[in-house]
Parts: sequence; C-alpha cells; structure tokens
Amino acid sequence: MDIIFDNWRSRSPHYGETHEAITHSVRQFIQQEAAPNVDLWEEQKSVPREFNRKAGEAGILGLGFPEEYGGTSEGIDIFHNLIQAEELARAGAGGIHSALMTHFVALPPILLLGTEEMKRRIAPPVLRGEKIMALAITEPSGGSDVANLKTRAEKRGNKYIVNGSKMFISNGIRADYHTVAVRTGGPGMRGISLLLIEKDMPGFTQTKLDKMGWHCADTAALYFDDVEVPAENLIGPENGGFVKILENFNSERLVAAQTCAAQSRICLEEAVTWALQRETFGKRLVEHQVIRSKLADMRRHIDATQAYIDLCAWRYQNGAAHPADFALLKVQATRAFELVAREAAQVLGGASYIKGTLTERLYREVRVLAIGGGSEEILLDLAGRQLGYC
Repeated sequence: MDIIFDNWRSRSPHYGETHEAITHSVRQFIQQEAAPNVDLWEEQKSVPREFNRKAGEAGILGLGFPEEYGGTSEGIDIFHNLIQAEELARAGAGGIHSALMTHFVALPPILLLGTEEMKRRIAPPVLRGEKIMALAITEPSGGSDVANLKTRAEKRGNKYIVNGSKMFISNGIRADYHTVAVRTGGPGMRGISLLLIEKDMPGFTQTKLDKMGWHCADTAALYFDDVEVPAENLIGPENGGFVKILENFNSERLVAAQTCAAQSRICLEEAVTWALQRETFGKRLVEHQVIRSKLADMRRHIDATQAYIDLCAWRYQNGAAHPADFALLKVQATRAFELVAREAAQVLGGASYIKGTLTERLYREVRVLAIGGGSEEILLDLAGRQLGYC
C-alpha cells in the first residue's frame, strides 16, 4: 500500500535531504513528547509549559528565525517550515501546533520593525520555549475586518494608555508577550499600530474560552482597561502596523493550508486502515467499489491541494507571490480538509462518532481552520478584488 504520509515528498522537486532531516527530527519529537500525552492534554484542556521548553531545546521553535537571536536560518527555506507543520500535525490534534507555534506570527513584526533592545529581550527566550507569544488582532466586533479595529492606544507622555478587547486569541492565557494591533490614529488602515503588551501589566486581563476543538491549546478573550504600555514597546512606526499584519497573514495562511493537507492525510490513512480490516457483507470494506472510489477521491483532493501549496510556497520564496494566492489557497485547503474528514467519517461509520478515532477529533477542528486567519467568504472576496473582478 502507498505510504500516504511520506510518498508525496519523494516525488516532489521541492523537497530533498535537508527536508527529510527536518521530517525525522520533528517526527521523533512528536512521537516521544506529544503522542503519548495528547489525549490527556485534550482532556485537561492544556499543554504544560515544559512541552514548549522541550520544543525549544529540540530546535523546533527557532526554525527559520535568525541565528543571532537563537534561531536556525542557514540553509532553511519555506519548505522546511511546511515540513515542520506537516510533522506537528502527526499528533492528530491541531492544538499541538497552536500551543507551540503562535510565535510564528507574533514574533516576526518585532524582528522586522522592533528596536534592537526589544529583539534581544524578547526573541531568545521565546525561541528557547521559556516565554510564549501570542498575536492579538481579532476583536469582538469583527475578525477579518482589521482596518476597522477599535482597541485604542492613546499616547500620554512616554506611555500609551490602551483600552479595548481582543477575542479568540490563541495562547492568550499562556502567553507572556502579546503582539497587539491597536488604533493610535484616525479611522482605517493608516491609524493602526503594533504594541508589545506584557502579561503582568496592570489592567490587562484574560478569560479562557471553551471551544469545539483544539482543546489542549488555550484560546482567550483579552481585556485592556487603562493599560499603561511604555512608548518603547511600540513595534515599528506609529500608524504603520497594517502592512505588516497583512504580510503576516500570507505566511499564516500558507502554514494553515499545509496543516489542512497533513490532517487530511491522517483522516485518509485512518480510513484506509479501517477499510482494509473491516468486513461487511462477506468481504472487506475496501473491496466495495463505492468505498475504493471514496478513498481515491479523497486522495485526489489532498494531492491537488498539496500541489497548490507547493506552488504558492515557491512563489513566496521567489518573490512572485500575490495576496490572492494565499487567500485562494487557504479556501482550497480548508474545503478539501472538510471533504476528506467527512468522507473518512463515512468510511469509519459509527466509530467516527466515538472518541478514540483521530477522525472524530480532526472533524471537530475543521471549522477553526476554515474561519481563523480569514473566513472563506472574506478570502474569496479579497481574492476577487485583488484579481480585479470588480
């Protein structure tokens, strides 16, 4: 039988020996540190901070980040990051990636726009897993409509006074540092800045949210009540944060698409294993033509999505990317994941509705990927406008 999880890379021009090395190191880490514990962590609805520290020691958190701050960047390309996302998904719980990797979108603004003092204070402990970061953009009044966010930061002397709230923030409880989008100027995209807000600042509180999936990773509502933030915690120029937020979305959507493809492969793998063992009407389930057709169609959707991911990653790496690419890619990936998870559930039958199968858990995680980082509706409209269909 074709090895679903590994065979696709061996036939791709984008993956070589160094990518396989990342595959094996991350896979070993997940098998040793996550796989034996993920069911317990899902029940407890938390991942211990020690897990982040172990990931830092294993070099997982620093992949692609500058060496001078504790990362690993020499010889690393975007496809290494995709492989890492693929292998983190092997735990069969999207919360593992969320618990470990929110700094992937929260730290880059600091490394690009922050002061040298800020970079050296924040980046090394984050990449070692000693500190945790979160990105706080979404608000109760709106998610993808970033240009109209309402959380306000008013400059008073050498401080910003922050008031407002954020919603659905991954790692919002555990995070020590939050990269927060705030309004420092007038309405629209030109009035938005980024601030580094730290967990213990007076007036800053968090509330944990219960969710459909990603149980082992916390998601929170954040509240800012006259929070005093030092002016030196401004990330980049005042009123200049919007463009960096949009750039962050591209990499976030690319990795989200790879996660969808990986989790789709898990569902297909479980469905194939079940179909080879389960017997109905005197023969194995896989010997029924309708089941074989389902499995083949699931594979078709996965392979088409992976090819699109690799194309967008190549464009990203070679400066040929377009925002519409990542918007359409994420829609393609999440819809493929939803279809594959549904069809896997059909093949497993009643077993897919009982805790204990990976398909049951992953089917609950479809929605967070379809909505987070830009909903399908918003992204399709964005792509249409970017492509000039208006």
